[in-house]
Amino acid sequence: MRTSDGIENALGPADGSRVLTIRDLSVEIRRGDRVVRPVSGVHLALDRGETLGIVGETGSGKSMTGLAIMGMLPAGGRVAGGSIDFGGTELVGLPAARYRAIRGNEIAMVFQDSMTALNPTRRIGEQVAEPVRLHHGASKAAARARAAELLALVGIPKPAERMDDFPHQLSGGMRQRVMIAMALVCEPRVVIADEPTTALDVSIQAEILDLLDDLRSRLGMSMILVTHDMGVIARHADRVGVMYAGRVAETGPTPALFGHTRHRYTHALLSSIPSLTQDRREKLFSVPGTPPDLSILHAGCPFAPRCAAATNQCREELPALSVAGDGHTHACWHPVSSPTVRAHPTVRAHQPPATAEPVVVPERETPPRLRVVDLVREYPVGGRGLLGGRRTVKAVSGVSFDVAAGETFGLVGESGCGKSSLGRMLVALDRPDAGEVIFDGAPVTRMSSRELGPRRAQLQMMFQDSNASLDPRMRIGAILREPLAIQGIGSRSDRTARARELLADVGLPLSVLERYPHELSGGQRQRVGLARALALDPQVLVADEPVSALDVSVRSQVLNLMQRIQLERNLSSVVISHDLAVVRYLADRVGVMYLGKLVETGTTEEVYDATAHPYTAGLLAAVPEADPGAPSARAGARVRGELPSPIDPPSGCRFRTRCVLATELCASTEPPLTEVAGTHRVACHHPLRSGSGQPRELSAR
Repeated sequence: MRTSDGIENALGPADGSRVLTIRDLSVEIRRGDRVVRPVSGVHLALDRGETLGIVGETGSGKSMTGLAIMGMLPAGGRVAGGSIDFGGTELVGLPAARYRAIRGNEIAMVFQDSMTALNPTRRIGEQVAEPVRLHHGASKAAARARAAELLALVGIPKPAERMDDFPHQLSGGMRQRVMIAMALVCEPRVVIADEPTTALDVSIQAEILDLLDDLRSRLGMSMILVTHDMGVIARHADRVGVMYAGRVAETGPTPALFGHTRHRYTHALLSSIPSLTQDRREKLFSVPGTPPDLSILHAGCPFAPRCAAATNQCREELPALSVAGDGHTHACWHPVSSPTVRAHPTVRAHQPPATAEPVVVPERETPPRLRVVDLVREYPVGGRGLLGGRRTVKAVSGVSFDVAAGETFGLVGESGCGKSSLGRMLVALDRPDAGEVIFDGAPVTRMSSRELGPRRAQLQMMFQDSNASLDPRMRIGAILREPLAIQGIGSRSDRTARARELLADVGLPLSVLERYPHELSGGQRQRVGLARALALDPQVLVADEPVSALDVSVRSQVLNLMQRIQLERNLSSVVISHDLAVVRYLADRVGVMYLGKLVETGTTEEVYDATAHPYTAGLLAAVPEADPGAPSARAGARVRGELPSPIDPPSGCRFRTRCVLATELCASTEPPLTEVAGTHRVACHHPLRSGSGQPRELSAR
């Protein structure tokens, strides 16, 4: 069945539980002479108490759909057609005054970036209380009391004291909780959560999503969860809408959609996800090409140019929604027919039909190319301590490890644990307060600026934010030539030839040379960042969160590229990330950092498959799997609470304030890194693995 039957199946029965119905919604945004169509013919529905997940790549229209519901389209934007029915009230064409009465009161939104969504000049108590005063006419005192109540509800510690804080005084997780409190303060019927955890660590992400689930259940709300993370959708959504190029490609109940994926795009997204059981000897599947330009009207299925199964029919005719089962619909001429494959220790989930070439892991050399010995880095802050001494942020506190030639060392941990500070010292962008970085036997930390000059070319960094690290006023060709010019290498024509070689190495067309960074996609900019880091043929590459801001499809392309180049050039790499699946795929050995210290090190297999530290176990337990049927027993092992202040870290074991195994010994004595088995080391008085490697149960003592 197609067309109208598919639409009705996608929307479900219109009974008394329906709170929101979207039919044939289209949005246009005029930009000068161009008209962009970010949403085209979207059909979605939301029932009372339900969580609807909307997933897709950047530019798929998922956030714009949420903004259309809120009546908050950007300048030049308008609803060009369709209907948004909110409990019997048609929102399309609603007078502005009536919309303002609904927005924030009956329909609220949790925005992606809490730092830009919150007013930096106003205290958080005022911002949370404002909707109550505007919509309910509450007095200042009553609104403040309501704000304190909501801050307590979302888990802000000591809410009465935090009411007078400014946003910059809170951590990322706390700011996101404030955003949730603002959205819920008027007890709306619908909450739209737009990428609410994208910038957060995996442990904080799990807490925020569990909090949203709990509040939705307790307050009887409905929620639209917008994200590009299929694992988040699998764990937290009741139903799913997959969007591509402004259209709904597939919808259905979460178990049905993940268990028997029908649309080729959905299948490609699932195939691109690196998992904790990923075999790093196999390349990740990646979706070829890029999403279409939504300012150009295309015939046929918008995914056809990237689909291996596309036919002339796909390129010429737009597929209508077809019914695949009860509530499960798809818009694909050649749907996937076999059930979705699940992951297990030896088979990667959603393995694409084509067999990838195996990745050869090189033999390691000795002595190490890079040696890190007892590095310490502290940053001064204002004020004095209790004893009158200078207060410092203890970013890195005595970290040691080695990296061999051709080896990749992964650093994982939450934001604020010191990973990026450590990375900057490795490439001599920052000098340590104590300890040494030894490169090819030479202590670079002791060198003068003149001595360091020739060595610096061999130590390069790939930065997290490619948009900020590339000069927006320079063309890509000039950006790639710049390191060569600074080092006095070659003539201008030689440098241009080298820039062309670098673009070929990272899989970009030569036309990119004449473009500016803003003219490239996020994945293309990240490739340029990698090319610039490779321009001087370094021996050590430090990649700081290299794929954290990328869609899953682009992420797999960049990860495959990084692994290929590392093997071809025999690079020694340090990959910094809070994404444990990414580190598992790239790294030969792993170090887990917590509050400036390494708490566990070993080969990737030792750390992931024979976890010894409760902190590592908590991080792994919080990783969302793209499988609704995955066991939830791991939830009890998750890391809870906020990271302590690095200005005044806890005595003894720094993790003890969040550890269910902590004892008096943990408070009084700092545990050293001791051997578990082989190269596996752990800094814990009560490790989850004994000296013989036997597991112990993670339960409170």
